[in-house]
Parts: sequence; C-alpha cells; structure tokens
Amino acid sequence: MDYGKFKYEAAQKAKEARRNQANTILKEVRFRLKIEAHDYTTKLKRAEGFLKAGDKVKAMILFRGREQSRPEQGVRLLKKFAEDVAEFGTVESNPTIDGRNMVMVIAPVKNKSEAKAEQNAVRAANKQAAREAKAGAPTPAEDAE
Repeated sequence: MDYGKFKYEAAQKAKEARRNQANTILKEVRFRLKIEAHDYTTKLKRAEGFLKAGDKVKAMILFRGREQSRPEQGVRLLKKFAEDVAEFGTVESNPTIDGRNMVMVIAPVKNKSEAKAEQNAVRAANKQAAREAKAGAPTPAEDAE
C-alpha cells in the first residue's frame, strides 16, 4: 500500500468521524416564579423537545423584587420541573442561586448521537412509507378509466 492511499483513507475516516460526532448543546428555558399553568406546560414541552434531541437543558427562574426573599418557592418549582421531565432527562446540577436567578441543569437520558440516529431512522421510515403510498395510489389517468 502506498503512503498516499493510506493518507487518503485516514483523512476519509477522520471526516466520517467528524460528521457522526454530535456536540451536546446547552439549551435554556427561562420562567418566572409566578408562572401560569399553560405557560409552564409550554416551557415543559419545549424542554422535553430539547432533551429528546439530546441537548442539555438549563432551567432558569428569574426573581424580581420581593420574589428574591422566597428562594424555597423557586426550589419547589424547579423540583416539580425536574419530576415532569424525568422521563427524558436527569438532574445534573441541583438548583443554585446565581444572583437574581436560580439555575438547574438537566442532562438528557439519550446522548446526542443516539438521538440523531433514532431521528434519522424515523425520517427514513417515513420517506419509505410515503414512497410506498405514492406507488400504491392510482394515478389520475388510471382513475379516468
């Protein structure tokens, strides 16, 4: 084997490895201490989507004015949030106060590459089903007969 061929194959392997590598991104979900039920469910669904995609979620509560004197309510809200997304992720760092904010990080159950592979498999299955449906459906010319 000559050196040029070896070098080329090594470069191709490195390129393939880089393409398959998936970086975990930290996504952020912000809410206030006095959040309404519907707003909370919206933020919850958003966080679940991030976790399903294999990204970490940083849940942040913004405190204003007198709300800062009630950090236990913030901890309670973040614990509830963690329980609601427990199916998709686990708590990586417990709630901590950072200035006027309370922060908690949730890591996904599946890593990014597994989530990406699963998503590609679902996409391929959907494409195949669409092709089969299109092939099985009669064309307008056949309907006229």
